[in-house]
Amino acid sequence: MQQITNTILMVRPVAFRMNEQTAVNNYYQETIDDLQPKTIQQKAQEEFDAYVEKLRGIGVNVVVIQDEQEPDTPDSIFPNNWISFHQSGNVGIYPMFAENRRLERREDALEVLEAQGFHIENVVDYTSAEEEGVFLEGTGSMVLDRVNRKAYCALSPRADEDLFIEFCEDFEYSPVIFTAYQTVEGERLPIYHTNVMMCLAETFAVICLDCIDDKKERKIVEKHLKEDGKEIIRITEKQVENFAGNMLQVLGANDEPYLVMSQSAYDSLTKEQISRIEKHCKILSSSIETIETCGGGSARCMMAEVFLPKK
Repeated sequence: MQQITNTILMVRPVAFRMNEQTAVNNYYQETIDDLQPKTIQQKAQEEFDAYVEKLRGIGVNVVVIQDEQEPDTPDSIFPNNWISFHQSGNVGIYPMFAENRRLERREDALEVLEAQGFHIENVVDYTSAEEEGVFLEGTGSMVLDRVNRKAYCALSPRADEDLFIEFCEDFEYSPVIFTAYQTVEGERLPIYHTNVMMCLAETFAVICLDCIDDKKERKIVEKHLKEDGKEIIRITEKQVENFAGNMLQVLGANDEPYLVMSQSAYDSLTKEQISRIEKHCKILSSSIETIETCGGGSARCMMAEVFLPKK
């Protein structure tokens, strides 16, 4: 089993904007009042293209799918929420909280990967849960330790406990369940996705333990990370607001690992945090300010990791 991969699936946006349907529980989204929708889309596309170029520049195999004008999918740039790819050849398809995000799911993503020589054994489809108002938004809701077969999940309106356990049974993971919070106008509210406050790399974890208010839950999460030999690099809630938890480790050329993050995430880190990360791997950062501000998601959300075996 491997924890990180060299192949990443990304979706290039055509109608990116702040999604009013996700803003109800994603408190990181903001409107940019002085920019026209056309300008926001253009900026998002420029940020996306520059980001892809940087990834390819270090030797990552980036498979780009072009979004289409119809149907209207303002968040299509974040494919990791609706699909996940596994070394067994299995693919997970997930139920989405926002109705317009359900339109992001597309068959041709699988066809594109198959055309590139990847083998798909089986598609496990959880989307019927939407009819019951139950959601589990892929590797946004779950942070997977693929080597130690553990799945971390912060419960929220977008991460249902029963469905998460069902996923763990289907894909053979041990569930690690907790609730993570952020302060919104003085109130503690659940963080919408686990991958906003936690990133799991091969030999370390970047995590905001302060988001886990329940001391017992916090200890359990810490214990799991330590027993799996992960160095714990703690970040603050303020750094989470700058998307410092939303990172992903990838494999570049010659199997060189890189931790990928946004420029705002990098700028929020202390010198000590950076040097601790750099003991494990190099850092790659890219400016995706428009995408972060309007989309409320960052570098990790834009990358769906492909672990499928080759034919």
